[in-house]
Order: sequence, then structure tokens, then C-alpha cells
Amino acid sequence: MVIQMLAYIRGILEEIEDEAVIVDHQGMGYRIYTSGTDMEAMPPIGEAVTFYLHMNIREDDISLYGFTSKEALRLFRQLIAISGIGPKAGLAILSAMSVREAQMAIMSGDVKTLTKANGIGTKVAQRVIMELKDKMDWDLLPPADGHDEMIESEEYTDHATAAAMALVSLGYSRMEAMQAIKKVEHADQLTEEGLLKAALKKML
Repeated sequence: MVIQMLAYIRGILEEIEDEAVIVDHQGMGYRIYTSGTDMEAMPPIGEAVTFYLHMNIREDDISLYGFTSKEALRLFRQLIAISGIGPKAGLAILSAMSVREAQMAIMSGDVKTLTKANGIGTKVAQRVIMELKDKMDWDLLPPADGHDEMIESEEYTDHATAAAMALVSLGYSRMEAMQAIKKVEHADQLTEEGLLKAALKKML
């Protein structure tokens, strides 16, 4: 087990490259490889940024990988701990989808969503699901973004609406999401987590 000596860096964004950013911290420029999602969210050059870091050490190279959220870093480390999944593949997954979408895809066994990532084939996606499905922590899921009025109605509780939005984020249609939730017995007595788990079973 490699002990990480760098936890995070806070500095000035100096440059944005194709796959990395350069961050100035006290006069030193750090090249940090990051996901396409974080690259797109970068502020203008010259503004302050914070990255949570992973230092990847090989015989011929030491590289820094960084993310703007602890959740993304945590998932990246879980991904690269899988045999055959390197930093490049980990970044590809986090570039193709949000942390929440990736976690939900893993927990629901959604191979199709994971293969949206560049270079991630069916076999690799299946391996990711097999290795990480039981390691996903529901409490670590970031809150869903956005608001979809089309899946809301008076007969749906807040938990049901949140569960339906999560299913839609995985690629299911609004109708499929609502039908799955309606099939869950005693749905009004379940927590959001419990309802989502039950609805996912109805989808499989």
C-alpha cells in the first residue's frame, strides 16, 4: 500500500493542457491530470483552484491526478485499484459521466452506461461492476443535480421523486422510472435509498 504524501493543492490556475492543468503553488508549477468534467468546469486562467490529489508512482514516472471533489478522487482510487484498470481508464469513466452516474451504474449493474467512456469495453465494465458493486457506499452518493418537473406529481413523495430522477440519470425513461417505482410494495414506507434499491431490482 502506497501512502499518499499529498492530499490536496490550492493554487492559481496557470494553464490548461489537453489532459492536464498547470497549477502554481508558491512559485512551483504542478501538472495535474484530471477528468474532462473537471477541465470543463475550470475558472479563467489566473483564478484560484483546489484539487484533491492522487500521486501515481511507477518505475519511470511520477504523476499527479487531481479532482475538484473528494467523491471523484475516492471513486478514481477505487477504479484504479482494480486489476487492469489504470489511471487513463479511471479518467475516461469520470470524463464520460458524473460521479453519481458512475456510482449508480456500478450499483445497478449498468454495463451500457459505463461503456460510454472512451476505451471502456463490455468486459472492463463488467469487471468494474463485479469488483465495486458491493463496495459502493450509498451515504457517499452526492445529491442529484437539477430538477425535473415532468416526473413530479401529487402522488409522489419526495423520496419517490428523487428515486425516479436517479433512474432517469441512468438512462431509463421517465415512464420506466415511474412504472418501476409503482411496482415497489409499500413504497411510501421506504427511505429514498430503500426505494431506489427496490426500483432498480424491478428494472433488472
